[in-house]
Amino acid sequence: MIDYTVGIPAELPPTKTLDENVPHAPRRPLVLDYADKRLAIKNALRYFPTEWHEELASEFLDELEQFGHIYMHRFRPNYSMHARHISDYDAETESAAAIMLMIQNNLDPDVAQYPHELVTYGTNGSVFQNWAQYLLTMKYLSSIKDDQTLVMYSGHPLGVFPSSKDAPMAVVTNGMVIPNYSSQDDYERMNALGVSQYGQMTAGSYMYIGPQGIVHGTTITILNAARKYLDLPNQDDLGGVLYVTSGLGGMSGAQAKAAVIAGAVCIIAEIDPIAAKKRHSQGWLTELYDDLDKIASRAIDAVANKEAVSIGYVGNVVDLLEYLVQSNITPDLASDQTSLHNPWLGGYMPAGVGFEEARELLRTDPSLFKIEVQNSLCRHVSSINELCNRGTIFWDYGNAFLLESSRAGADVLEDDGTFRYPSYVENIMGPMCFDYGFGPFRWVCTSGSVEDLKVTDQISIDILRKLASNCDDEIKTQYEDNIRWIVEADKHELVVGSKARILYADEVGRRMIALEFNRAIADGRISAPIVLGRDHHDVGGTDSPYRETANIRDGSMFTADMSIHNFVGDSFRGATWTSLHNGGGVGWGEVINGGFGLFIDGSDDSSCRITSMISWDVINGLARRSWARNPGAIATVKNAVNTDEKLNVTMPNLVDDEVLDAIFKSR
Repeated sequence: MIDYTVGIPAELPPTKTLDENVPHAPRRPLVLDYADKRLAIKNALRYFPTEWHEELASEFLDELEQFGHIYMHRFRPNYSMHARHISDYDAETESAAAIMLMIQNNLDPDVAQYPHELVTYGTNGSVFQNWAQYLLTMKYLSSIKDDQTLVMYSGHPLGVFPSSKDAPMAVVTNGMVIPNYSSQDDYERMNALGVSQYGQMTAGSYMYIGPQGIVHGTTITILNAARKYLDLPNQDDLGGVLYVTSGLGGMSGAQAKAAVIAGAVCIIAEIDPIAAKKRHSQGWLTELYDDLDKIASRAIDAVANKEAVSIGYVGNVVDLLEYLVQSNITPDLASDQTSLHNPWLGGYMPAGVGFEEARELLRTDPSLFKIEVQNSLCRHVSSINELCNRGTIFWDYGNAFLLESSRAGADVLEDDGTFRYPSYVENIMGPMCFDYGFGPFRWVCTSGSVEDLKVTDQISIDILRKLASNCDDEIKTQYEDNIRWIVEADKHELVVGSKARILYADEVGRRMIALEFNRAIADGRISAPIVLGRDHHDVGGTDSPYRETANIRDGSMFTADMSIHNFVGDSFRGATWTSLHNGGGVGWGEVINGGFGLFIDGSDDSSCRITSMISWDVINGLARRSWARNPGAIATVKNAVNTDEKLNVTMPNLVDDEVLDAIFKSR
């Protein structure tokens, strides 16, 4: 058993060379002047005894100049990084052991995008800023008691503080900087100094479960988009539908697998050959080519035969789209899932140069790299516009594509300044899912047992079927989609890393499933505790004007009261750990996320925490959406109030537009 109580080792470990068997993050920009470099090294040396400072100071300066950040590679542990059985963590409490398990899963090379740089996904979604933080955090968690709380500042373990057995075991914040100092430039400087980080949400709050989560959300999105925009005889099967998109790296290759599950033909571009080959070898991508003529021929045949297949293109999405325009091939659906929340550090690569050439340009001339990215975005949008004129339905995946395209001067705005294309939340997921309380509920079996996961799958299916048998049609469709998802997820072997599952469920569904999990743990049907959580992509946990709250139209889409209240409310309603983030999905400064993890062990205490916390986590968001006058949310909240005598929500009085028309006409 690994002794995590060591923390910072007593003896200075030997230096480590970069392991070329894992992918490494692009070099971050060198933004620090002489004084700031000194400060960054002073900050890093705080973790170590003074007798090591001379040697480490030189080494850390080398890292800073080589990578743009001090990762402390020397201190990366020698043991393998993966989620172990909860009993393998010699912690004082099982709750803390569960957090340790989740942290290691986020850094598993099979799960993480750049594991040795502590980046889980999205090119810059970090668990920690450096390896000293990891070592100290694991030390604290191995010794923490039920009446203590670990406090985490942007990856830095501030310490363990007295609290109570009902308080969270850990409270995590990432990137909580003062608003006037939240620009991208501010972020780069503070991250290089080692004082703040971009944690995405599920990366920095230890809740990432691998690409499965993104696959599920994408599957639901594609199905609902087809229902909304395409006249399909069978709305549960996208046979013969052509879907074109991009991005197999930072966002895990979700679209390819999701399209196949939905029955469609998917062409997906990825410029990084390593990422493309990884997804192909994992089975997430059916076929892989670098020849556009072959791809076009293969796709046309697959559409004609209504084959469910994903076809990868190793190349730039701009080249793919321009080829489709020139070849008169019009996709039914199109999107983009490159990491444009991080456009200047490799999240999006410019057209006209190869991948390695683009990385070299990023390293040697970041200003020119930015110009080339913006030029590419203009070409990208131009092709999308032409395809949409021919009948393609395009949506923004909430990855800042439309936002950065508009900033680049691309032809993507209407005359009134709004985006030409709505985000997928604005027109699809918001009104069809979030407004009814449906969002990404996830769990992890801490046993690592496939058998436990199968039991949880069956419990979920049984409960969703029961709920689907007695509900309105719009809700019934969501239940049925998720029943199908669980079956397909097992077939497609979507589990990477910890034995986990995700589905979309409403408040009632989440609560009923969680309570039955708890009973199953108590009676031995499930062999070990479970960790419950969710993605940031949810009903109430995230304030993001261009994604999660894109269908909030009362003027409050730029406010963040909802996500902060979720974070605070979850904390005192029983969550095992809670998190608050600047950024998540759409980028630093563009969103506030509130997240949680809930450890359940079959006890009565766990049942109480489920009932209290899970309900609040959803209803808070529904109440805000209802106040914004969203019809689905109004109906859902009214029903919730009628079924819970302790719940009383302020409801909006709707104004007839004719009243306003008459007033303004008379002035």
